[in-house]
Amino acid sequence: MDILIIALLIIAGILLFMVEIFIIPGISIAGISAAICLLYANYYAFANIGSTAGFITLAVSSIGCIVVLIWFMRSKTLDKLALKKNINSKVENKAAREVKVGDTGISITRLALIGNAEINGNIIEVKSMDGLLNEKTPIVVERIDEGVIIIKRQ
Repeated sequence: MDILIIALLIIAGILLFMVEIFIIPGISIAGISAAICLLYANYYAFANIGSTAGFITLAVSSIGCIVVLIWFMRSKTLDKLALKKNINSKVENKAAREVKVGDTGISITRLALIGNAEINGNIIEVKSMDGLLNEKTPIVVERIDEGVIIIKRQ
């Protein structure tokens, strides 16, 4: 009967461990329950059967978790769950396309490297070359690099 209790606790612990790893990531009730099942199975074996059975239970529960984890990782199940689509779209910003190098404007927000500025009547996000700039500072567009408008103090 003791071996059946230990076996059931190890099986429940391994199943809850798999649920914790692959279905409910993070520290949740499944992970805590898995740890409790495995620890109690080891404690029960040491306390009721003896130290030899306790070490065997410890080895079986550790190797069981590792084997099931490796088996699940190598199976095709993860490929079915994995996201395979790449997102390669970009946000269309009409106001940023109208800005040219040399245009002047004024910062609307405090530019702690990145903030908002008004250039040619459009409010757009800009990046400061000069570091921190206070609001209402006159600015000039220095360059446009991959859609990012880089400005400096005028």
